[in-house]
Amino acid sequence: MPQLVLPTTEVHTSFLEAVHEWRAEGRGGAADNTTLARDMEVYGRRWNDPAAFAAYVRRTIADGHEASPRPMGFVPSTVLWYVTDHTFIGRLSIRHRLTRRLLDWGGIIGYDVRPSARRRGHATAMLRASLPYAHELGHDPVLVTCDHDNVASRKVIEACGGVFEDQRAEKLRYWIATSGT
Repeated sequence: MPQLVLPTTEVHTSFLEAVHEWRAEGRGGAADNTTLARDMEVYGRRWNDPAAFAAYVRRTIADGHEASPRPMGFVPSTVLWYVTDHTFIGRLSIRHRLTRRLLDWGGIIGYDVRPSARRRGHATAMLRASLPYAHELGHDPVLVTCDHDNVASRKVIEACGGVFEDQRAEKLRYWIATSGT
């Protein structure tokens, strides 16, 4: 059964396969302003090397610590990977606090499911499973956003109890309670 875990080198091969799938659908380009795209740009050329991938895993875990270095404007984030039987299915970030940009655009929780694993309920399960983690970080409720034209993500958020607040530019903004999860 899939579960959220800290990033691990045990899924190296399937992680690389997932990145290949994301690249094939156009992720990681200049217009992709996500953490996944940033990681693909900064680390992607080195991920094939097991030692470099292990360093990436350590850096990703360390990003949850306040004192860890990160790009200007980025906040600490706990990154969890959704895996089953040593197969990487997706990734999820829980940001530790909101900035003005995250309040309008990114929210507290962001997630990505590899293309070959979509439409199987993984995104809903990932988001739902992340709510207790967010609660432990002091978030209740959490802001989750999606593009206005991303019907699948909107349905995921709503299935997890998301209450629509408003639309800001191209982003729909929802709040999900974490208490009682």
